[in-house]
Amino acid sequence: MTTTQLPSQRRPGATAPGATAPGAPTPSAAPRHRRPGYLREQLSGWGMIAPAAVLLLAFVFLPAILGFGLAFTNARLISPRPVEFVGTDNFARLFADPTFWRALLNVTYFAVVVVPVQSALALAMALLINKKFRGVNFFRTVYFLPVVTSMVVVSLLWLFMYRKDGLINELLSTFSFGLIQGADWLNDPATAMPAIIALSIWQAAGFHMIIWLAGLQSISGELYEAAQLDGASRWHQFRYVTWPGLKPTRSLVLVTITIQALGLFDQVSVMTQGGPLDSTTTIIYEAVRSGFKQQETSYASAISLVFFVLVLLISAVQRYLTREKD
Repeated sequence: MTTTQLPSQRRPGATAPGATAPGAPTPSAAPRHRRPGYLREQLSGWGMIAPAAVLLLAFVFLPAILGFGLAFTNARLISPRPVEFVGTDNFARLFADPTFWRALLNVTYFAVVVVPVQSALALAMALLINKKFRGVNFFRTVYFLPVVTSMVVVSLLWLFMYRKDGLINELLSTFSFGLIQGADWLNDPATAMPAIIALSIWQAAGFHMIIWLAGLQSISGELYEAAQLDGASRWHQFRYVTWPGLKPTRSLVLVTITIQALGLFDQVSVMTQGGPLDSTTTIIYEAVRSGFKQQETSYASAISLVFFVLVLLISAVQRYLTREKD
């Protein structure tokens, strides 16, 4: 028969079961031995990310820091005068410039139209090709082809189509039997921006179609089977199954289209150069024109800094509105 020794009956200096003896090293204090090759793996990892880190530092972070500093000076691209600190003079000049406010209005107009129309068109295209039928890969390629084509090339092609004697006006005249004479699309302030909007939606819809398609294919097919068993129509399946399942995808598409819309530049630079009468000028185009054509790098830096703050605020608002709610 085994007897249990009570705490009061233990010998002085005896260690309780499960306790660490006095003076003995604790498990946490035990020395850690790194496995062989640990340092070599660390060096290999740092060596792999070093090229990307150097490129980011040289072409992203340093120019951003330099641009922030130049915004508060009177620096010019080529000037014999030394650079001087002028404080907020560039920003005061910017906010008093009517061209800047016109550019901001044009960008807002462009984004308000492009974001809903392009996202809806891309979603419709994704729904069409999210089926299994013969030739679906062909249509996916055709829809995505404008995305892989350079925006400069696309702008040049549409520039010829928008001419007074271009393809669009010829088609309008032919199908209307001469009753409709097309406008001078890019030389009329009333039609220049809508013409650029149509081009931009056509060119970029395929990219967001792929994002929508990835979201559609992530929705479980069992949900559609359950909806069909309940007698749900196609519209109700889209409303109660597809649309809620695309919530994370909606946020991504909304943010990407908005940022691309605010950064409108290539189409304007190739097709209209901001005209006519500043009807297509944008914030980015104004920054490039001020920095390189007018050689006012400090003023261009101020424009870029204001643009960065605007994009940051809009992205933060969009992220707040599209956040996951409990």
